[in-house]
Parts: sequence; C-alpha cells; structure tokens
Amino acid sequence: MLIRQLQYLTALARERHFARAAAACNVTQPTLSAGIKQIEETLGVLVVERGHRFVGFTAEGEQVLAWAQRVTSDYEGLTQELGSLREGLTGQLKIGVIPVALPLVHWLTEPFAQAHPRTTIQVLSQTSAEIQRGLDAFELDAGITYLDNEPLARVRTFPLYEEHYVLVAPPGLVGKRDTIGWEEAAGLPLGLLTNDMQNRRILDMHFREAGQVVRPVFETNSPFALLQHLRTAQWATVIPHTYLAVLGDLEDFSTLRLGDPVIRHEVGLVLAEREPLQPLARALRSVAALPEVRQKLQGDTAFDRPGLSTNKNIQFES
Repeated sequence: MLIRQLQYLTALARERHFARAAAACNVTQPTLSAGIKQIEETLGVLVVERGHRFVGFTAEGEQVLAWAQRVTSDYEGLTQELGSLREGLTGQLKIGVIPVALPLVHWLTEPFAQAHPRTTIQVLSQTSAEIQRGLDAFELDAGITYLDNEPLARVRTFPLYEEHYVLVAPPGLVGKRDTIGWEEAAGLPLGLLTNDMQNRRILDMHFREAGQVVRPVFETNSPFALLQHLRTAQWATVIPHTYLAVLGDLEDFSTLRLGDPVIRHEVGLVLAEREPLQPLARALRSVAALPEVRQKLQGDTAFDRPGLSTNKNIQFES
C-alpha cells in the first residue's frame, strides 16, 4: 500500500461520496476506486460497502480507516517537520472552536500567523462533540472548548481563560443595577442557545442549581442570531462575557453580571493525545504559552476594559 491510497480512504470517510473524495484528492473517480480496491486486496478484507453510491465502511473497514487516518496524519506531520527545517513551518492549521470562544480566538491566530507566515489557518465553529470527533479522526489540529464541564477524552489540555456570564436585557425588564441572581434571571423572557451547545447545558445546570427550570421564548444554534433577536427589545439573554468584546458601543440594553453565585468555567486549548505532537499543534501550543497572549486572553473581559463596564447598553445597527 502507498500513502496515497490511504489518503484516498481518509478522503472518502470525510466526504462520504466517491466523486467528492476523488475531487478532493485531485484524481478521477476510477483512480480513487482502484486505489481503495488495492488496499482491500493487499489486506484481504472488504473495506467499503458498495452500492450505486457510497454506503459506508465494513467493520473491518472501520479498523483500517482508523489506522489509515493515523498513518496519513503522521506522514503529513513528518513532511511538515522536515519542511520546517528548510524553510519554516507550512501547511494549514485547522482549529475547531466552540461558538462562545470565537470572539477571542484571534488572540491566538494573529500571533500564530505572524510567527509562521507560510501557513494558513482554518477556524471552524463546532460543538464540543464535533471537536472530539475531529481530533479522533485527525481532521483537526486543535480545539478550543470547555475543560471543566464535559471534558474531552484522549486529549492534552492547556487552559486559556475563565468564562463568566452576563444578562443582556432591555432596561425596562431589569432596572438600573449591576448584578442579577440566577433565580430572578430565570423568570425573564429569555432567548438562549439550543441544548446541543455545551454553553446551554451549562446554563441549564446553573439555573437548576438555583431551583429553576428555564423555558426560553426562543432558541437558536447561532450566537449571532441570538444577539440579533435582542433588537426587538422584548427579550433578554444570558451570554458569556466574551461576546461583549464584539458588540461595539453599548446603548439601549443593560448588561448585568450574573451572580449569587458568580459562576466561572475554564476554556482551553485541546490537542490530540499523541507523541510526538504534530508540528502545527505544537506551534499553536507554543503561541498560547506566550505571556502576552495569555495576558490578552485572560484580561479580555467586558467588565475589565474601559467602555465595556457593567450596566452599559448595547446598540444594534439596522
């Protein structure tokens, strides 16, 4: 078997379609099919269930695929390592990021790009479960997700910052003050993320701890749609402090720190548990460890920066 044939197999697993997998590998579909057939003949097992279209992998094929993903990932890492010795790190850094961490991810990607100008970066908005799958399948170099609520398996972790929560609401719903308790917040007409998002599961957990069960007026899996719905001035929402960093000037809506108690959850970098680390993952971890990067991530809270203090307002453009 050649590395190229194993790459055909991993592309098929990713695309779930013969023609798209062939296009991703820059070969014809017959070439891709012949390469996978050669894997089956070499190993003496049926790898792919075939029909008029791609059906899936056999039980033996799933085992072959797991090894193929590891081998091709190790090969890519080797070529990156050797290339970096000659002309610097190359390749595409792929990071899966939970939506609530997206406003701060630029504190990592900007210095990474400056340190490694021959690389490209792909940031994907993903749930924590999708990040786990991506790391397991070697489709991601790294993830940014919660470390202390539903921790991932088979990963190395590197803490980045602590997330806390604020209520955003029309002043008429909450009056003029700086804080609100979880029990009182549960009684407001709320818009929240859907419960496939770990952030929503965290909020539900803390509302239950306050003796409340929240039934949102509306739900969405898009944080930006959530914020846009606030323009109606009828509803409130609970968001991580990170979103206040991208809301701009604050008018018309009050932001209150959720307290009694103040809840914090750790967000961090996760890398697949393997040795050696892939060069791109190792380089990203090095960037995350820089003192100036850590200071920006840990200090970028809406309540710590001028112009974004408590009981300010949020203004949305039409």
